[in-house]
Amino acid sequence: MAAYIVATVRVTDAEKFAAYGKGIAGLSEQFGGESIAKGPVAEWLEGEGPAGERVVVSRYPDADAARAYIASAQYQAAAALRAGAGEVVMRLLVDPA
Repeated sequence: MAAYIVATVRVTDAEKFAAYGKGIAGLSEQFGGESIAKGPVAEWLEGEGPAGERVVVSRYPDADAARAYIASAQYQAAAALRAGAGEVVMRLLVDPA
């Protein structure tokens, strides 16, 4: 079953956050990940969210692959670089089909 990591991101220190981006460049593909969508929220259709919020959606072959990506040493090292550079919330969705 396909699994998706859906991240909401609000960057507060672009330079520091860029180091995180460089640290994970190409990493998700090593776990079968594929970028589905990413970019700033264009419009709030219902409810509210923080100004400048971005959304990133990646698809993985299964939940284990998505978890392995997040648990990898390379990801963890890059995540440490982004400390204090923004707010990130990651969710794991599993397609039941």
